[in-house]
Amino acid sequence: MPPAPAVPPLSKPRTEVVGNFGVADRRSSAVIGFRKAGKDRAARGRVRRLAGAGMVVPLAAGALLVGGAGPAAAGPGTGPTAVVSMGDSYISGEAGRWKGNSLTNSGSRNGTDRAWVSGGTYDPAKVYGTTAGGCDRSDSAEVLSAGAVAETAVNLACSGATSQNVFRASNGGVSYKGEAPQADQLAAVAASRNVKVIALSVGGNDLGFADIIKECALDFVLWNSYCYDDQQAGVDAKIDGVMADVGKSVDEIRAVMRQAGYADSSYRIVLQSYPSPIPRGAENRYTQSDWSRLNSGGCPFWNRDSDWARDSLVPQLANRLKQVAAAKGTQFLDLRDMMQGREVCARASKQVTSAVPASAKTSEWARWIDNNETQGIIQESMHPNYFGQLAVGRCLALAVAQPADSASSCKNTAGGDQSGMYLTSAP
Repeated sequence: MPPAPAVPPLSKPRTEVVGNFGVADRRSSAVIGFRKAGKDRAARGRVRRLAGAGMVVPLAAGALLVGGAGPAAAGPGTGPTAVVSMGDSYISGEAGRWKGNSLTNSGSRNGTDRAWVSGGTYDPAKVYGTTAGGCDRSDSAEVLSAGAVAETAVNLACSGATSQNVFRASNGGVSYKGEAPQADQLAAVAASRNVKVIALSVGGNDLGFADIIKECALDFVLWNSYCYDDQQAGVDAKIDGVMADVGKSVDEIRAVMRQAGYADSSYRIVLQSYPSPIPRGAENRYTQSDWSRLNSGGCPFWNRDSDWARDSLVPQLANRLKQVAAAKGTQFLDLRDMMQGREVCARASKQVTSAVPASAKTSEWARWIDNNETQGIIQESMHPNYFGQLAVGRCLALAVAQPADSASSCKNTAGGDQSGMYLTSAP
């Protein structure tokens, strides 16, 4: 493993109130609610409900600051320094409620449920604050877990957000979950803070990640067929338009910052890609020949589809995002391999049990698909969980220590926790 560059210690930045932004809902949805046993009628009913309701695998950035009035407006460089996250659920903090996955449905779920209060009482607001069930901005979201990147951290990202939710309203932006477009919220932050870093995760919802996950899961559970072929065709048809909108998101951020008096060189934009929440077929600890991937593992996907997602879809999106970053003069943070060996159902990781406690060194780093809908909400599925978010935060901290025009890939050290994350050159 190459030596990690110097980076500020992993201390939490102080959280402050920045108007009423960054306080919204944090949420992302995925596929859930299939069945408990092979072909029982109730299970098929759950699958039909899922298919009818659709599934959202939103990618959202996390929200952290809430509360009283912010400081008086200050010009660039005169307010406290700030790191800002924008975009979807993969940066908002979706699934930060969970420290690994456990089949135990009562109490603290073997210590995995951070929202547990007592008995059978759970309070998601313990993790997501006022954004619970909405933008799902968790207390472990990337900009918080990054540590001392800046004096303050502002999470404008929202689970389920698309590029249109980032654009300014004056340029096609659309409000989402009761909040103004994120670029318009950024304008207020830029006026009262000395913004140094803007981390952006966007494009996954534009591409239809939620539908892709839903269709691939349903092909495993119901149709006994593969999804990779028709889903790849859909991705190929959409991706040029998606990348154009990602590029426009960067342009919108630049425009807001320039209007606030910032020179492009006075801060950096870090455009990041997405990690794979599931392993390759050969790296899955459950066989695909029975229902263990669904009922025990929470990863109902065929080997062939898993290989396609891990080695084709996720890299294709990462490579295209890298091109956008280069064209727009932003830093690129490649997360495609960030959860290697830590994915849901990965052989190298374990579920949490009464005998195997939750641990960043042994537990899965992504939220599974809860086939019985007995733990939390659907939108948390297939997102980095608490451990995964600590790791991504470390990746951001390492990236900020690199040149502002660099392109790096963040990876984990097998058997280590977030402190073992390191950077290599992006492929």
